[in-house]
Amino acid sequence: MNFLELIGRKKELFLSDIERSEEELSTIVSASSFLVIGGAGSIGQAVTKEIFKRNPKKLHVVDISENNMVELVRDIRSSFGYIDGDFATFALDIGSREYDAFIKNDGQYDYVLNLSALKHVRSEKDPFTLMRMIETNIFNTDKTLQQSIEHGTKKYFCVSTDKAANPVNMMGASKRIMEMFVMRKSKQIDVSMARFANVAFSDGSLLHGFNQRIQKQQPIVAPSDIKRYFVTPQESGELCLMSCIFGDNRDIFFPKLSENLHLITFSDIAIKYLEDLGYEPYLCKNEDEARELAKTLPKQGKWPCLFTASDTTGEKDFEEFFTDKEILDMDKFENLGIIKNEAIYDEEKLNSFKEVINQFRLNLSWSKNDIVKEFFKLIPDFGHKETGKYLDGKM
Repeated sequence: MNFLELIGRKKELFLSDIERSEEELSTIVSASSFLVIGGAGSIGQAVTKEIFKRNPKKLHVVDISENNMVELVRDIRSSFGYIDGDFATFALDIGSREYDAFIKNDGQYDYVLNLSALKHVRSEKDPFTLMRMIETNIFNTDKTLQQSIEHGTKKYFCVSTDKAANPVNMMGASKRIMEMFVMRKSKQIDVSMARFANVAFSDGSLLHGFNQRIQKQQPIVAPSDIKRYFVTPQESGELCLMSCIFGDNRDIFFPKLSENLHLITFSDIAIKYLEDLGYEPYLCKNEDEARELAKTLPKQGKWPCLFTASDTTGEKDFEEFFTDKEILDMDKFENLGIIKNEAIYDEEKLNSFKEVINQFRLNLSWSKNDIVKEFFKLIPDFGHKETGKYLDGKM
């Protein structure tokens, strides 16, 4: 399946930038050691493959998902084979003592790339998953940053999100707060980040769900009114590696909004996707009709679809990778923009946030409102939109 065609593009986004930088990129990677945290997710796998194919001295991959890690190794062995350097994977939770022991035992890496995240807006629907999002996106980043400082790491990279620019949901806001914690540590270690578009067919995404629906002979459901920018999995890996290797301290890389990066609705992708598989999309009136027709239509070369307007909490009306207050470098690369940052953060507010959240966890008691209040203290203009409706409440 051609990812580019499905997302309405004809050419790879970062090809010219990669080609221009390839010699320097390969030289640096082949002489360096890497730790990839969250390396078995869709972006993590893409980053790991970009590093692996340039023959690093050491490449260690950590992820909480044992199954995804197995697939990553199978994929790498089947695509690239082997490297002379030390390649190893570890199925560990980075919040655990086992992970801390792993770092204490070795911990010597030139580059640490953190791709671990709770990335779904739906994860903010209950206070417990929301707290795990804070732990994963903010505190684990801060912890692994500190470990990198203590072990003399040259550079720490982590993924932010386009949703951190003027956030309207808790996921985007958690990444915005993560950026503040990263800026604080940037006085002790070089850091860089990336904000990017939706990764087409990444694990758990709506487009990935299309594959699952076809396999299970279930209707395809998509919003008809939300337009998004998409990058391919490989492009996500390239963006992260370019930021990690070439980003100056505190730089945030993002894909330039040029004619090469098209806005496209999820429903348009669904139609292209079905036609690519040889099915004619059949538009249904409601969930019941769609579920019923899924039993008969596919045999006739048609597939039931339900395309509706979005009304769930946290959906942003449009995508943006930077705010009008941020300073940009749009000249260094052809299709990569860079946000240039100063180390701006409020020490007192960050400490207070950490203390209050840790107290909630210690007491085993907090509400979503309690957490929202703490978010507002760090992001006073946080445009949180609560509709009371979540994606788990629909097909």
